[in-house]
Amino acid sequence: MLFNSAEFLIFFPIAVIVYYLIPGRYRYIWLLAASYYFYMQWSPVYGLLLLSSTLITYFGALLIERYEDAKIRKICLTVAIVINLSVLAYFKYAGMFAGYAAKLASLFTHENVYWDLNIVLPVGISFFTLQALGYLIDVYRGDIYAEHNILRYALFISFFPQLVAGPIERSKNLLKQLAEPHKLDYENIRRGLLIMLYGFFLKLVIADRISMMVDAIYADPYTYSGFYIVAATFLFGIQIYCDFYGYSTIAKGAALVMGIRLMDNFNAPYLSRSISELWRRWHISLSTWFRDYLYIPLGGNRKGTVRKYINILIVFAVSGLWHGAAMSFVLWGLLHGVYQIAGVYFGKLKSFIAQKIGVPDKPVSFSSKFIATAITYTLTCIAYLCFRANSLDNLVILIKQIFSKGNWHILFDGSMHNIGFSEHLLPILLIAFALMIIVDVNKYKGRDVVESFFRQGWWFRMLAIVILTLFTLLFGHYGQGIDVVQFIYFQF
Repeated sequence: MLFNSAEFLIFFPIAVIVYYLIPGRYRYIWLLAASYYFYMQWSPVYGLLLLSSTLITYFGALLIERYEDAKIRKICLTVAIVINLSVLAYFKYAGMFAGYAAKLASLFTHENVYWDLNIVLPVGISFFTLQALGYLIDVYRGDIYAEHNILRYALFISFFPQLVAGPIERSKNLLKQLAEPHKLDYENIRRGLLIMLYGFFLKLVIADRISMMVDAIYADPYTYSGFYIVAATFLFGIQIYCDFYGYSTIAKGAALVMGIRLMDNFNAPYLSRSISELWRRWHISLSTWFRDYLYIPLGGNRKGTVRKYINILIVFAVSGLWHGAAMSFVLWGLLHGVYQIAGVYFGKLKSFIAQKIGVPDKPVSFSSKFIATAITYTLTCIAYLCFRANSLDNLVILIKQIFSKGNWHILFDGSMHNIGFSEHLLPILLIAFALMIIVDVNKYKGRDVVESFFRQGWWFRMLAIVILTLFTLLFGHYGQGIDVVQFIYFQF
């Protein structure tokens, strides 16, 4: 069930109303049933897969808690991790390895060999697998108790707002909140609904509208070559941000309506002035997960500079592979790892030069900050070319087509207006961009945007909500003849 579907607009109010009508001690059971119903709308079989991951990590945590012997605890942890990762690897990567094996066989047989395993990737498997493994490791480390109530633990893994695309919640945050009933709170409801409205605005008005142009150009790089691909790649950066940030925002708002606070998954990442800063602000739940459960166990920065850089490359390569079963995603991750390492040396060089000529080594003026932000976004979009290509073969084609024509004039002569959407929608998108930038600038400066909004006069609040609602309804990408656009991160 998609957030941006008519079914969800019926399901969510019913789920919330029943949640608050039943006694507090039974609410988590209702949420568990609603969450499995929500997830099984894609396929009833997915429910069995979710249940199996839940049971493996539930009993694994109980065994870890039960035994004091370090070896037995480690065996329990290892077995549970291997089983979960094996299930993930089968559904997500078996097809990729079969493809590589087929290519290898073709080299020896001199015939075209094609193996299609026809494996359908279950929605959200990458997200709930990492969440379950994070809980298991937390129990092993003694950072959290082993949850004995299997239904409550099952809800922690399947909580529907963040089940299929995160944020990847930590047990210390979400599991503890699910252990206590939440009273009906008008403040939570109004804040949650406002947050959800903004998430729908990001998804329907910005991300889905931009996708029309981006998809059209990437689907036909031979027709739309040169600067068409460059423009589409820069627009894809906005699309994937508004799409994923939109999902996380709707999830956060939906949970808050029920009194549950999810972590903030994005913090104005495109205003970052370096790649390292961007990764502190982009997909925070995933980047911190890899930091705590992979980078630090690998040794982090504790074993010398060379080992530190190797660990960074490993983490980003794994992050790329997590995003998709193709070497282009691995290349995307490795490129960001190289950015991180290069950023360290560039920072040292910049500091050395700044010290010699007597100027600040960090951007202080608006122009220097703007340039640093623009460079960071440009580097991010260069990497997005690998991400959006979905395969190395497509990546090679796209790079060749970028340099096949020097048609920079198409950015200014109106040639792009009729690719995906008509010219009259451009002012609408510019207004939407302006609102998004205003919100992001305030977030970047550490301000609570929702709190600031509710401090305004009632007339301003009502007018703003009405305008945002109408804007989303009038200019959102939906209607007769238009398919509901799936969130990008559902494929991961």
